[in-house]
Amino acid sequence: MIYLKSAEEIAIIKESAEILGKVHGEIAKNIKKGVSTDVLDRIAEEFIRDHGGTPSFKGYNGFPYTLCVSLNENVVHGFPSKKPLDEGDIVSVDCGVFYKGFHSDSAYTHRIGTINTQTEKLLQVTEECLYKGIEQAIAGNRIGDIAFAVQQHAENNGFSVVRELVGHGVGKRLHEAPEVPNYGKRGKGVLLQEGMVLAIEPMINLGKRSVVQESDGWTIRTQDRLPSAHYEHTVVVRKNKAEVLTTFEYIKEALKQ
Repeated sequence: MIYLKSAEEIAIIKESAEILGKVHGEIAKNIKKGVSTDVLDRIAEEFIRDHGGTPSFKGYNGFPYTLCVSLNENVVHGFPSKKPLDEGDIVSVDCGVFYKGFHSDSAYTHRIGTINTQTEKLLQVTEECLYKGIEQAIAGNRIGDIAFAVQQHAENNGFSVVRELVGHGVGKRLHEAPEVPNYGKRGKGVLLQEGMVLAIEPMINLGKRSVVQESDGWTIRTQDRLPSAHYEHTVVVRKNKAEVLTTFEYIKEALKQ
């Protein structure tokens, strides 16, 4: 069942998303060589709770942290740890905020110091894939139009698309219908309608698309252990142009400092 949100509900999700954007900004201020990701997790949880929200992920199906922190070959659902970040790492930070009864969800992949040119291209193209997908999130299109846009841009640049993991609807529950894959055919799948709120989240690999689950029961990594990148926004389907509810603005501001 796909639940179309009212203007009032979308306004609340936007409030949740604003808190989430600021959380990502706080993480961006603190993420650097020598910092352990469990410190980032504590910063995120404290910020969310101080602003009247609760972490969407903590306790979700037993997940023990506020952030999913996925380094290098880890695609998504990685655990924060005490291991310090190192020069050349890439780090996907995925976070959700539950506020006034509604969730928001977004992810950003950070560079630690200088990364190699191949990985730099992976990050740039994956972020571009996100916005290519968002461009298709308009009423009258179909889920396959989003999926095709992401897949085409990734593969045209020589990268591969993770197929086992997908974006999703967002609202009163963190994961709602419909699923939003990052591969597919134009004109296929669920019809997009105004008021659908979707988390669009390309997960793109430098090497082959195959992934495996680690023994912790959560962390997903590339089978070939080559790097993977992940970017995500929560958006609402509109008539002519999708409205992006989450923001990377606070990340970009922090990274300029």
